[in-house]
Amino acid sequence: PAHGAMTKEDLASVEKLDAVTIPMPGEFFTAMGKVGQPAWGQYLRSGSPGVTDSRSMIALGLGTLVADGYVAVEAQDGQAIKNIGKEILALAKKLNVSQSVLGRSNSIADFADNNDWNALREELEATQNEVKLDMVDQNDDRLVTLVSLGAWIRGVDLVSGMVTTEYSPAGAKLLRQPAIIEYLMAGIDELPESARNEAPLPEIRAGLVTSLPLVEPEVPSAEQVANLNTTMRALFDRINGSAPTP
Repeated sequence: PAHGAMTKEDLASVEKLDAVTIPMPGEFFTAMGKVGQPAWGQYLRSGSPGVTDSRSMIALGLGTLVADGYVAVEAQDGQAIKNIGKEILALAKKLNVSQSVLGRSNSIADFADNNDWNALREELEATQNEVKLDMVDQNDDRLVTLVSLGAWIRGVDLVSGMVTTEYSPAGAKLLRQPAIIEYLMAGIDELPESARNEAPLPEIRAGLVTSLPLVEPEVPSAEQVANLNTTMRALFDRINGSAPTP
């Protein structure tokens, strides 16, 4: 429902989309907040995804926007979350999945005005899930993988950057996600050949291959985390074109 909580049936449908549980960016950031004290405001997005007609790029960009929405919530910046909500809606329109997102976008603005941060977290999660469900309804399952991929890349980009700035074993352990990388690589490999070979997916897959050994140790080292951040930042910048990043 556009303005209410998703039903158990809705959530069950979303869960079937991912054989491996990919943590929502909000969960990732909450865990990071428990092991450190990130200055969330400095990580707020300072640009929009690059303009493109590629549905694959739009889906990847939409995923990164969802992740940045959680950053704005952590920073408790109401205007930033409203701006990101508008950008999510704009990309959803390009993918023809905006009908359900419209109600969510309006709710995001209302909750931001009321500084209801817990409700905003739930609304962002519901927005991402409803976008995925709409894509499945349109037989556009490949875009589901790309939305999840974009959100994950942005989340790891930010958290690895935080851990690089102030290394801690507890923070580094949050980045130990080899099964997720393997799952995302498999998701790319299962795309139709034309989609799989569309830029920047070959580049992204190569970045995942490079990142896998960096996140396999029980506690990734400071050097491994820094290398992971370099790779994820390059992928995020590639997805977002010339958009400036913090």
